[in-house]
Amino acid sequence: MTSGPNAIECRGVSVEYGDVKALIDVSVGFAPRQIHAVVGQNGAGKTTFARVAAGIVQPVRGTLAIGGREVPVGSVGAARAAGIELVHQSFALPPSFTVAEAMEFGAASGRGVFTRGELQRRWRRHLESLGVTVSPRERIRDLPVETQQAVEIARALVTDAKVLILDEPTAVLSPSGIDNLFARLRVMQANGVTILLILHKIREVLSVAETVTVLRGGRLIEGPIPTAETDAGHLASAIIGSGLESLSTIDREALVGADDEPEHEATTPAMAAERSVPVLELRGVSTRADTEGPALRDISLAVGRGEIVGVAGVEGNGQRTLVRAVADLADLARGAIVLNGDDVTRRPLVERRASGLRVIPFERNTEGLSLSSPLWENWSARTLLLGGLLNLINPARLRRDCDDSLKTWDVRFSSSSQLAGSLSGGNAQKVILAREIDGTATLIIAAQPTRGLDVGATAFVWRALREAKARGCGILLISSDLDELFDISDRVVVMLSGRISGEFRPPYHLGEVGAAMTGAGR
Repeated sequence: MTSGPNAIECRGVSVEYGDVKALIDVSVGFAPRQIHAVVGQNGAGKTTFARVAAGIVQPVRGTLAIGGREVPVGSVGAARAAGIELVHQSFALPPSFTVAEAMEFGAASGRGVFTRGELQRRWRRHLESLGVTVSPRERIRDLPVETQQAVEIARALVTDAKVLILDEPTAVLSPSGIDNLFARLRVMQANGVTILLILHKIREVLSVAETVTVLRGGRLIEGPIPTAETDAGHLASAIIGSGLESLSTIDREALVGADDEPEHEATTPAMAAERSVPVLELRGVSTRADTEGPALRDISLAVGRGEIVGVAGVEGNGQRTLVRAVADLADLARGAIVLNGDDVTRRPLVERRASGLRVIPFERNTEGLSLSSPLWENWSARTLLLGGLLNLINPARLRRDCDDSLKTWDVRFSSSSQLAGSLSGGNAQKVILAREIDGTATLIIAAQPTRGLDVGATAFVWRALREAKARGCGILLISSDLDELFDISDRVVVMLSGRISGEFRPPYHLGEVGAAMTGAGR
């Protein structure tokens, strides 16, 4: 138990974006020198709450107090001066800077003239004091994801932060990386830092946090309540509300992060024979240097009909290059790509799509959709590509077909003429699914298809992939969420530095897959 004022306290905080109410009269306080978790579905208000606390978002009503003293809201400078630091989910340090340069830049110390050697010595001492093993000379872009995050946290602690907020810090980490992060946070807690974690996995909440607070629809539902006095089932009900009962057992387990091994369908001889006929084969594929990540090195991989092959790995280990190679966007140095029995190594993307290739891209808002274009144009891209750009275009027919397709896929929209940028993340992803998963698809590459989606939208995506699998599609599923991969994949391969470092079949062992992700199993 702690006494005295809360480390951070919000009173009556409301945030509105036009008609959208992101936070509604939230009043909550967090005790000092503890690790607190804030949970909720996508759109619950978690990130908005973190940004209000960090002074990034100006609420329409409400106050913020640090250590019992009120702080001006909507001011990053005032929040930092009071001791609040926020580490975003998307890393903010300049990738071309060295570690020392990035630390100095992030600290904004204004010390004036300094030598490069002095800079490196100064930040080496600071990093070592926090247990971060990295050379100040290394460039941010060359660091593993876990080390980049550690440097971001070290930068946040330069100002002697009293409250450290981390937004979804586990989303890009391997299992061992998550363990290392939590150990580092406990050391910071012992040194007097109050920590707020925005998390989405209940298992992680219960393993690291002392209290948990639940937001739903912008409102405070519960908390802070001691994690020792709650359980996964209660938290899942608080997060989802009445919609929990409509989720399947496997989807509820994915929300909780179940410790038990997931159940998998029994493989019959007929199914095994069907899957033995690959829809995709990569035969010794190597690529030249690529703009999206490390080059592939001697990748041999097959995806059978009616099979979901998961691709695991810490981000930045060649997953993007793999997708680009199959989609004819990366420059092959050697090897062959075979689609439905045909060598398509030299064929362009349009011909590969005609052979049944479909891609759900990593970034739905930049790679998957044109946010400034209407829905019917986004959906019709498939038809226009397959039909040829010189064919006559009938916009009225395309709008009608788009309307029918989006309704079938349960997209919440008012008109096919509305801009794609007006949709929520879940509905935007459904537009991409409606476009990419059709009756002629034979191979679906799904890259991070559920990232940023709430549990309901995630369950929808999983159902769509399972139904495509049941129709005989081969699916290559790339995800940083091991629970997702374990729940839905027939087998999992792990990528490390552009190579396949391991292949696993159920029942999956978290430690073995994690070791392959980091190279510890070599």
